[in-house]
Amino acid sequence: MVPRMPFGATGHESSRVVFGAAALASVAKADADRTLDVLLEHGVNHIDVAASYGDAELRIAGWLRRHPGTFFLATKTGERGYRAAREEIRRSLDRLGVDRVDLLQLHNLVDVIEWETALGAGGALEAAVEAREEGLVRFIGVTGHGLSVPEVHRRSLERFPFDSVLLPYNHVQVQDERYADRFEALAAVCAERGVALQTIKSLARRRWDGRAATAATWYEPLREQADVDLAVHWVLGRPEAFLLSTGDVDLLPRLLDAAERFERRPSDAEMAALAERQEATPLFV
Repeated sequence: MVPRMPFGATGHESSRVVFGAAALASVAKADADRTLDVLLEHGVNHIDVAASYGDAELRIAGWLRRHPGTFFLATKTGERGYRAAREEIRRSLDRLGVDRVDLLQLHNLVDVIEWETALGAGGALEAAVEAREEGLVRFIGVTGHGLSVPEVHRRSLERFPFDSVLLPYNHVQVQDERYADRFEALAAVCAERGVALQTIKSLARRRWDGRAATAATWYEPLREQADVDLAVHWVLGRPEAFLLSTGDVDLLPRLLDAAERFERRPSDAEMAALAERQEATPLFV
């Protein structure tokens, strides 16, 4: 079984691998149901979805009906204004078939203008706080992509006591010293304040850059089990980090298998050899 640990200060013991339900955006119901079986087999009890992930919320609704109380449920709103965010939150609840979600996240909040809008008067954060006061959501988080996201998240935590953050983290990306330094600064704040630290892009190899995509991910992923092991074990070697699974359901069993067998963090030499062998490059430059 995938190990569990406290999800920040929420009081929930979450599996260290969180199911990234972007993988369900366009899959058939039968494929989604097979994915549920894989999650249950490995003891995954935390799902991360978003309003913008195609049919993913609808696919998850059936899981939640059949297995009530099994999953810590997170969704996201990409809206920046109060009214639009309020409507999207309620639409997500309806699509998921639930009265509340455990975690509502402001989705990909990185752009400086969008940041000011969402966290300012009449912004999406007001809608999230209102939903929490009404019992529609329990906790509030923030997510993001790109080089600037660790610093933006740190600023977000200064503006509001978010319960979780989510951002990219893999060995190749942190070879960029600027990104690594900013990630460490954010991680220190999270540790001090009991904020859950969620990471994405563990299996990222490189961008497709004109090559025909052969996976459901927007980046080219690592595929071989030995390589997946190294990448997953490196992330899990950071004891406070949660790892969101990749956006391809066919890779999910390999990732979960690796997580169950985690014992130690691979060395920098092992990870450098992996990067050289796979010609891996940072997604964000």
